[in-house]
Parts: sequence; structure tokens; C-alpha cells
Amino acid sequence: MLEIKDLYVNYGAVEAIKGISFYVKPGEIVTLIGANGAGKTTTLHTISGLVKAKSGSITYNGTDLLKTEPSKMISLGIAHVPEGRHVFPEMTVEENLEMGAYSGKDKSVIEASMKDVFEKFPRLQERRKQLAGTLSGGEQQMLAVGRALMGKPGIILMDEPSMGLSPILVKEVFSIIQEIHAAGITVLLNEQNAKMALSIADRAYVLETGTISISGDAKELLQDERVKKAYLGQ
Repeated sequence: MLEIKDLYVNYGAVEAIKGISFYVKPGEIVTLIGANGAGKTTTLHTISGLVKAKSGSITYNGTDLLKTEPSKMISLGIAHVPEGRHVFPEMTVEENLEMGAYSGKDKSVIEASMKDVFEKFPRLQERRKQLAGTLSGGEQQMLAVGRALMGKPGIILMDEPSMGLSPILVKEVFSIIQEIHAAGITVLLNEQNAKMALSIADRAYVLETGTISISGDAKELLQDERVKKAYLGQ
């Protein structure tokens, strides 16, 4: 489905990504874990075209993403929920969701997609006319996910979805990710909360300073002494 091969990304003279290779199969939850500055966000940004690669390849269902404009990603079935949520604060919840379906032309399809989102997130329906900037952090995260789902993606890239949320809301966000997965959407998750990420993922890759240092079955990595010591506080 998604395959990254020998990917290099530079910021000026600094090598941010140093030849990483990994893949995501249809129907999986795959997580990237690692410390701040490890290259997780850069990897997702490069997949979605927000950052240009120096070399390597990224393909999605046979399409070369390095030659694809970022604006075309949603039409390919790729949605990106960015770090920090980035909702449009001066627009209503409803207007934010409509932005997620900008590539759709059929009003009835957009309305059906919004109905699906409201069924998944009843709180958003209650606040559909409310400005997004007035929502709580957890509600804004729901809105960011809902906006991504409006495009009916095949894969969703999620960048630090639990950042800045209370422990109760963190659990809620991870439940949402599992619901999305259960609905048939593949998930590539970038998350600093390694324990939660590994507990719901199928496979995982550990990034350290732009390289993949460990990879494997997520449940096995939960028991890996190196991962425990570095990322699970054990």
C-alpha cells in the first residue's frame, strides 16, 4: 500500500532523514515512535508532500508520491492529521469539516460524509455552529480527525494526536484511532506516547536521529528491553 525506500531528507546542510525504508500494508496500524527531533514528523510531511525529499522513493498503491502535488494527496486517498491539530479557528465546526471535502463536487456525498463524522463524534454535531477556536483541545483533535475523514481516505497519517491532552482525553483519542481502523482505514501513527501507540499498533518502527534503529511486531516491542528503557520509562 505505502512503501518508503532509502529516503533521505535534508534541511539545508542538516540530514533529517538518513536512508530509512519501511512499509505499511492495507488494514494495518503502523506506528513511528521516537524522541523529539528523531524525524517522525519530517517523515509524515515528506509522505504528504509538505517537505521535499533529497532522494529515495515513496509509493502509494503504485503512485510515485515524490512526483505528486500535495493538493492531490486526498484524491489519492491519503489524509494527514497534523501535529497541533491546525483547525481553522475563525470558521465553524461545520465549515472546517467542509474544508476536508474540498475535492468533492457532489453536495449529497459531502452531506453523507458529514453525517458519518457526526455519528462518530456526537460532540462535534452539538457544536457544529460553534467557532473551532473556542473548542477544547480534545474537541479540536476530534475535529481535525473528522476533517481528515471527510475525504474518505484509504490511509490516514496522524502526527502526535495525543500531544497536550489530559490522560482521559488521550485514552479517548486512541479509542478513536481504533474505531477508524475498525472501519477499514489504514493508519500510520507518529506518537511520542510509545506505550499507548504500541498497545494498539500492529507493527512499529523506532526512529533515532533520522534512522530506524528497531522495528518489529508492536506487542513484541512493548517487551523489548531497549524500548522499555528508552521510551517506556522502565
